[in-house]
Amino acid sequence: MTRDHQTVVDGVLAGDPRAIARAISLVEAEGEAAAEVIKGVFHRSGRAYLLGVTGSPGVGKSSLVDQLVRAARREERTVAVLAVDPTSPFSGGAVLGDRVRMQAHTGDAGVFVRSMATRGELGGLARATGDALVVLDAAGFDLIIIETVGVGQAEVEISRRADMTIVVTMPGAGDGVQALKAGVMEIADLFVVNKADHDGADRTVAEIATMLGLASYGPQVWRPPILSTVATEGTGVAEVMRTVDAFRAHDSADFGRRRRLRLETRVRQLVSQHLLRHVEQHGLEPRAFAGILDRVVATDLDPYTAAEHIVSGALGPQAQRSDIG
Repeated sequence: MTRDHQTVVDGVLAGDPRAIARAISLVEAEGEAAAEVIKGVFHRSGRAYLLGVTGSPGVGKSSLVDQLVRAARREERTVAVLAVDPTSPFSGGAVLGDRVRMQAHTGDAGVFVRSMATRGELGGLARATGDALVVLDAAGFDLIIIETVGVGQAEVEISRRADMTIVVTMPGAGDGVQALKAGVMEIADLFVVNKADHDGADRTVAEIATMLGLASYGPQVWRPPILSTVATEGTGVAEVMRTVDAFRAHDSADFGRRRRLRLETRVRQLVSQHLLRHVEQHGLEPRAFAGILDRVVATDLDPYTAAEHIVSGALGPQAQRSDIG
């Protein structure tokens, strides 16, 4: 590890905000520096509680997150917010980062807010979200809130990253039935109907309750509560925090399984990346991949056979081989 990267690692473990910001920038850039940082801090991770907040654009996720931060700070919990925002088509950076929307927490050493750009990734999260969470966890924050980009029905990836997922909706959003079809309803551990001072709030709560009634919940299974809030005024936020704590206590036996599943997914991703890099750098003769791809484009070779040939050529005779004619 280089001296500069060791300085970053030491700063993260000491909770230095500038080192944390630098470490997240490094993991966003990926490469060897990102690997060195994660190797240096990983042993201090696994202690924070990861809370996901998702929902369609405009339902007030940022306002709710802001109030959740306030509530957590009143209980003297340290909080990090990782807000994933749309990518600018011009700069590649995050558009309207939540740091702009959470200026009230500036100067509070117990709060760290960082925006990340999706950079074209689907599912509402950035590709480096997992490593950024490791950095924040290792920095010692008690609670880490992940606010997704707000892409609507496709936004289910958060359930694989967080210990608990809050799905936020609002009266008149029209996404109740659609969300159920897409699976967003199925990832929720808690539903929050925000902007409950608008007309139709009671109807929205009733619609969600009806949808939940279609599912069967055993006596020991957590049934997602439905809470109403007016986040801009702080109304109902205390009850949301109490429900988060109640779910955490209820889910304590399953906490280890969820974390193991997250780590398994990450290890598999890294193995795939390493194998692909090995194939590209060492497994093929120059221009061999392009030549195989030319045959696929010409439909002389199907993609499955092409992939088998590339892998067998990269890993040697022990790998599966196919005759490509």
